[in-house]
Amino acid sequence: MALPGREELRGAVLRYVEIPGARAFNAIGLTPNSITLIGFSVCVAGAVVVALGWPLYGGIVFLVGGILDLFDGALARLTGKASPFGALLDSVFDRLGEAALFVGLGVYYLLGDLASGQLMLSMLAVLLGLVFSQGVSYLRARGEGLGAFTRSGIMTRTERVIILGAGLIVEGLAPVPIMVWVLWVIAGVSCFTLFQRMFTIRGLLDEQ
Repeated sequence: MALPGREELRGAVLRYVEIPGARAFNAIGLTPNSITLIGFSVCVAGAVVVALGWPLYGGIVFLVGGILDLFDGALARLTGKASPFGALLDSVFDRLGEAALFVGLGVYYLLGDLASGQLMLSMLAVLLGLVFSQGVSYLRARGEGLGAFTRSGIMTRTERVIILGAGLIVEGLAPVPIMVWVLWVIAGVSCFTLFQRMFTIRGLLDEQ
């Protein structure tokens, strides 16, 4: 089970965003691995900005880092530089960049003027969001290691990045903090996605 229209949207993004962007990066001499590292650095910068108390700007920077992640794989295919190590590098730094934002959110709440009960709930949302998000990503990698390839699930990394970035932007604009509720949604749906993906992989393994 996946969100309706996800594959059609991915196809459109590939044709109209990833491939033209990859050609532009190739023209200025960037390599796929350099884009991976630049995207990771931008995500970390966004996390630092959030930790310093500027969710609006941190959300924008984090989304820019997430957008850069679209182009490393496309550039590798375009230039014939796709390699197992490049795929490993991309996977590791994607996870580290996302985890950095959760750390930034944790610092944001620790430094904020929250009552003890609110702080506890906020930190719990951050921790559960981090655990279940990383668990979903791990299941995909583990499944591929067992020969079961799937991107199934409602809350994949793409959805998480968009929701996290958008939530931070709204948090910066809105008079009422909403990011903690966004984190609870990510935690809950990611937990569901984790088991959804687990049983999908089980089905694929049973077919082997």
